[in-house]
Amino acid sequence: MMFSAMLVLDVNGTERRVPAAEGETLLTLLRDRLGLTGTKYGCGEGQCGACTILLDGRAVRSCRTLASAAVGKRVVTIEGLSRDGGLHPVQRAFLEAEAFQCGYCTPGMILSAVALLDAHPHPDQDQIIAAMNGNLCRCGTYLRILQAIRQAAREGQRS
Repeated sequence: MMFSAMLVLDVNGTERRVPAAEGETLLTLLRDRLGLTGTKYGCGEGQCGACTILLDGRAVRSCRTLASAAVGKRVVTIEGLSRDGGLHPVQRAFLEAEAFQCGYCTPGMILSAVALLDAHPHPDQDQIIAAMNGNLCRCGTYLRILQAIRQAAREGQRS
């Protein structure tokens, strides 16, 4: 791969200087050069949600986001969500509700839920469903995912 630029990114609270190829996606940069493999490649078309990260607090599909679009913005991946060695409250709610089986979709689901709860601390069922629409779970644990998000909202667990 031929690199065309050196990008300076804020990834999980740390400034990172990373070479990038023209047109390279944020997903590729995060996984291949920064080793942040919690961000998953799913469909490559922004439809499944496996690659969801937070970009300035908004849930975005990193497979459809150019790496250069992250310059000057705060990037948070699942690896950067926990603080002080403990799980983020939404991660803990997912664990307690057993909201995953294979776990492939879980990082994207959790980051989408964090973005939702940051924007709407007490979402109703329709808001939760709308925010999570497009995050696909191959194992079909949707009811437990909804339960985990409701639990995190009840407990006021936001980032």
